[in-house]
Amino acid sequence: MANILIVGEHEAGKPKKYTLELCGKGAELAGQLNGHVSLLLFGKGASSAADVLASYGVSKVIAAEQDVFASYTSEAMTTALVHIITQETPQVVLASASSLGKDLLARTAARVGAGLATDCVDLSLEKEKLRARRALFAGKVQADVLFSSEIQMATSRPNTYPTPAPKPGKAEVVSYQGNVESSRTKVEEMKVAEKGMVDLTEADRIVSGGRSLASTENFKLIRDLADSIHATVGASRAAVDAGYISHDHQVGQTGKTVNPSLYIACGISGAIQHLAGMRTSKVVVAINKDPEAPIFSKADYGIVGDLFEVLPALTEEFKRLLHE
Repeated sequence: MANILIVGEHEAGKPKKYTLELCGKGAELAGQLNGHVSLLLFGKGASSAADVLASYGVSKVIAAEQDVFASYTSEAMTTALVHIITQETPQVVLASASSLGKDLLARTAARVGAGLATDCVDLSLEKEKLRARRALFAGKVQADVLFSSEIQMATSRPNTYPTPAPKPGKAEVVSYQGNVESSRTKVEEMKVAEKGMVDLTEADRIVSGGRSLASTENFKLIRDLADSIHATVGASRAAVDAGYISHDHQVGQTGKTVNPSLYIACGISGAIQHLAGMRTSKVVVAINKDPEAPIFSKADYGIVGDLFEVLPALTEEFKRLLHE
């Protein structure tokens, strides 16, 4: 019997989408190990997420709600996670490959002497030890990582796995009472993200632009279409490399992996690295003047045409339909 510990994330007690999908994968692995899943949440409102988490296979929620955990602080959270690992003795520790997960698990792995695989695209077991798959060389190669350490740790790329259907369940809620280390850093100010800056990994609708837009100014066509349907703006690596938009918007193997209900690809040819980042989208619409573009093979709906003509027409039609 071996147990899984997940470091989850939430906003005002509502678990992040990528935390729920990781719960599903953790429950799958725990079932194979005849163990259970515990989940650690930092910040106010953590305990109120227990009922939702229980329906995704979590048996125990450890809520660290002290003031020092109100915002991310690496020193205090690392100390807390090390303490919990010592108490819970999990074989596997998982987190999403978010800003928090990548930093926290790296620090913790060094403290406890655990092996760590980062930004994984698949997790499985081999001889009752974690096997982690990572994408290398911009997605051209995938490597399987095997662990020799007693504790195996991994961060998993958001939207890699489908979010499981919730099932009735009950989770024990435990308040973290261990060491609380004061932080040498202090958050002076937190700002609300600008309109259109919703996290791509959480977005339900995404409109992405490619290099065919030809300039930063032309990306206004993407933003206008996105605004008309309350979507988030994405981009291909080629558009980001050309400087048309920041890396925060990049979808693909070297950017964000997304799982929206609707993905509209505008002027994106469909390189394998980009397709890997949006392959689990529910509905894909492709707009490209090249009828042979690979993106059409993955699209549910395709429009062959000049995006400089198609995008304004689509935007106006969406505005008309949604405001009738």
